[in-house]
Amino acid sequence: MPPKDYPHTPDGRYFVSKGRLWRTTDPALPDDVRRAAIKRLMRARMDVRRAEGDEAVGEARGRVQEAKEALGERGPVWWDDGAPDQTQIAPQNSSYAEWWAGLDAAEREKGG
Repeated sequence: MPPKDYPHTPDGRYFVSKGRLWRTTDPALPDDVRRAAIKRLMRARMDVRRAEGDEAVGEARGRVQEAKEALGERGPVWWDDGAPDQTQIAPQNSSYAEWWAGLDAAEREKGG
């Protein structure tokens, strides 16, 4: 779950940050699995910052990707109703446009 109080879509699939939809962690993940993946993600992100050279950066970014996929935030979607992934789409240009327009300005600003 994002640390900031970002707006979350009514179905819980996305939160809005920097004006874009970002997929949330799969809520069906067991807590221990989720925690382990978050730990790997944080370690990999730290390694990206410390990495020197393209090869080291690429390897660390690959581990970030793997952890994000384990969390359900990237890769195949975690829902099974056939709805497409709308990650990185502006909420006003997505199937969530009506929900987004219905938020008050202060809530929308949190996702800005």
